[in-house]
Amino acid sequence: MIYGLIAAALIAVDQLVKYLVMTSIPLGEHIPFIPYILDLTYVTNTGAAFSIFSGHTWALALVSLVMSVVLALALWKGLFKHPLGKLTLTLLLAGAVGNFIDRAFRGFVVDMFNVLFMRFAVFNVADICVVVGGIAAGLYYLFLMDKLEPKEEPHDEADADR
Repeated sequence: MIYGLIAAALIAVDQLVKYLVMTSIPLGEHIPFIPYILDLTYVTNTGAAFSIFSGHTWALALVSLVMSVVLALALWKGLFKHPLGKLTLTLLLAGAVGNFIDRAFRGFVVDMFNVLFMRFAVFNVADICVVVGGIAAGLYYLFLMDKLEPKEEPHDEADADR
């Protein structure tokens, strides 16, 4: 239940920031946010990360929808038992749903965070959730899952006959 609320809150923040950017910044323009580090720049993207698959919004929306369902089921069925593992799936779910909403209802994803100290793609809150959640899920699976997940008791065939 708490993970559903966390996902809903992250999706709401993502959509709120996108709405504020769309209503406050003209398309293609920017405003300073954190001097020398980050500007808010209103751009749209019909593709995925770094604009790959541009123009394939509906295919990407379908992928986002399928991933959202898979991640929601993984949370609901308890793929990870430990709260840290569940949180990684929650971040991924929030990011997938946030960008799905844009693709399905706008036909493009709204991006706004523009890093100033290096050349990088403009991104949004949902993208942050996907990247942080993906890296955290990978690290959790590789390094922490064996230590943090409860161990299942082995079933002895002799016990089954009793």
